[in-house]
Amino acid sequence: MNWDAVAFDWNHVRAFLATVERGSLSAAARALRQTQPTIGRQVSALEAELGVRLFDRVGKRLILTPSGVALAEQVRAMGEAAARVSLTASGQSQTIEGSIRITVSELYAALVMPRVIGLLRTRHPELRVDVVVTNDLADLRRREADIAIRNAEPSDPDLIARRLCTDTATLWATPAYLATLGPVKGPADFGAAQFLGLSENGPLLGALESTGFTVGDRNFMLSTGSSHLVHWHFVCAGLGIGFGPITAGAADPRLVPILPDPPLFPFPIWLCAARELRTSARIRAVFDLLAEAIPPLVKNSVGPA
Repeated sequence: MNWDAVAFDWNHVRAFLATVERGSLSAAARALRQTQPTIGRQVSALEAELGVRLFDRVGKRLILTPSGVALAEQVRAMGEAAARVSLTASGQSQTIEGSIRITVSELYAALVMPRVIGLLRTRHPELRVDVVVTNDLADLRRREADIAIRNAEPSDPDLIARRLCTDTATLWATPAYLATLGPVKGPADFGAAQFLGLSENGPLLGALESTGFTVGDRNFMLSTGSSHLVHWHFVCAGLGIGFGPITAGAADPRLVPILPDPPLFPFPIWLCAARELRTSARIRAVFDLLAEAIPPLVKNSVGPA
């Protein structure tokens, strides 16, 4: 090993890593049982030692610079190695602890993930879990999340991705709302129905028309914007017909498919992680648990009768 190339203090690296993982100097200080000014000085000292700026300070927030993102990828492995050394020296077995951030869409977060997170908490009670609820694609490379559950194959070649399974969406409504439409036997009977819209109704219109429905703008007089969860609650309130996965709909006694043989819209479930998956026992453990727990929930869901 070239010891001359090591031009930094490990304590400074530890302060930087704790700040990255906990999200602020104050949280890092609590984790390391030091004062916030001490952590701030150590991070500043590391920047001086390496000759790079690691954080942009925007108000009270710290945002990793590109140099900070690159360094975090390297020092995270150092931190885990240091933890293993401590455990080995004390004769303890390695436990999964620290924090993990998982990003998932609104509907899955509310209706599917509670069962998954319950299993995760049981297996790894020392792990702090942050669920980032968003319908946007969080940037794993910028550390907005450690793991993402997505409905599209990621295009970033630096991400590690696994296609877990395929879920299926269909059209749902309350029995009371369907009763207001009279007898419905096929797509042609929904000309006067109200379908709940989202931010962009074009894809919804296209999906309906491709399966035989004749619909237009007047069938979309109520929209819930970008919120799929509000969309779902409005359907449950009897305000119209909405889209939703069978995984969620089959578990909700308030809803029924709008037809005995409704149109089906399959979509993939992808599990994605940044490259730290290869070196982080924490991220690997959670990634593997999600890969184990999610497919049975989709596979065992009861489809439309």
